[in-house]
Amino acid sequence: MLSSFACAIPGVMATRTIENPKDRLVTILVAPLMSCSARLPVYTLLIAACIPDSRAFGFLKYSGLTMLAMYLLGIVVALFMAWLFKKTLLKGPTPMLIMELPPYKRPLLRVVLRHMWDRSKLFLRRAGTVILGINILLWFLATHPRQEMGRFANEKSGVIYQSFPGTGDAEAKIEELRNKYQGKTMTETNAETLAWQRIEQLEKEMQGEQLRYSYAGHLGRFIEPVIKPLGFDWKIGIGIVASFAAREVFVSTMSLVYNVGESSDSAEATQSLAQTLREQTRPDGTPVYSTLVAVTLMVFYVFALQCVSTVAIVRRETNSWKWPVFQWLYMGALAWVLAFLTYQGGKLLGL
Repeated sequence: MLSSFACAIPGVMATRTIENPKDRLVTILVAPLMSCSARLPVYTLLIAACIPDSRAFGFLKYSGLTMLAMYLLGIVVALFMAWLFKKTLLKGPTPMLIMELPPYKRPLLRVVLRHMWDRSKLFLRRAGTVILGINILLWFLATHPRQEMGRFANEKSGVIYQSFPGTGDAEAKIEELRNKYQGKTMTETNAETLAWQRIEQLEKEMQGEQLRYSYAGHLGRFIEPVIKPLGFDWKIGIGIVASFAAREVFVSTMSLVYNVGESSDSAEATQSLAQTLREQTRPDGTPVYSTLVAVTLMVFYVFALQCVSTVAIVRRETNSWKWPVFQWLYMGALAWVLAFLTYQGGKLLGL
């Protein structure tokens, strides 16, 4: 359970040391409820965007309290679900804790390397194929059907011809600017930097439009009636669909949806996206990302099993699709119900 705070995968694999099959299965089912490191980018973004930068009692920051609350929420519900499974679905006597320490010897490098090779090969063959297959499917959903982007190409060429009269090959000039300025901080303002900034913005808009009209975008609109009671719109729905590959994908997906561009781990990129989220409004003028919606979304990500790698590992460890499917369904239901109670309860309280 403790190792699952880093990632649920080593936590699930470590259950092999539990002798009782039912206890092992219970631990596998609740291990992903620990807030793993993949949730941190989601928490960080939403806290930066929506949680007030003020203090409670003069010394406790609300941002830190929110982060702590998400971790505690996962721990408490994990313990409750473990107790519930032991009392109902996987009922059985609690075994005595007997830990036997084996004699420790100096490891042989040859044996260690061979063991690493054998286990890595087994992982790639059994779990890697499932992970690769589902990620290919998610990539396909996010990039197809291909949209006609001729308008953006014409606009980029127009920027070049307007900024650099007499240029013959606009594409070659764009590539020259890309090699010169992409990924670099521009400290000067001239014709080249202004042209590149406009071209970069057009490329971000192109990526966002491609995602919005992809199959993933259509899925986001399709599930909107289900997530609307949670305070989420179809754009958040796109992020939820895309983040099934991994929870942290939500951040980069939101960057594309709102034309911020490809997300990076830098503080500047997070603040830029957070500012964009704060500016989003509904047709009636209310903010899309209020404090209540942000907390609700974080609660959803505490419980939803948005991690294809964990699903693949659970399938390998249980040697069946029954338990990973059950785990995905019960955690999804738990995420929806608790997010619903958070949002609707907050509204009743006037938040």
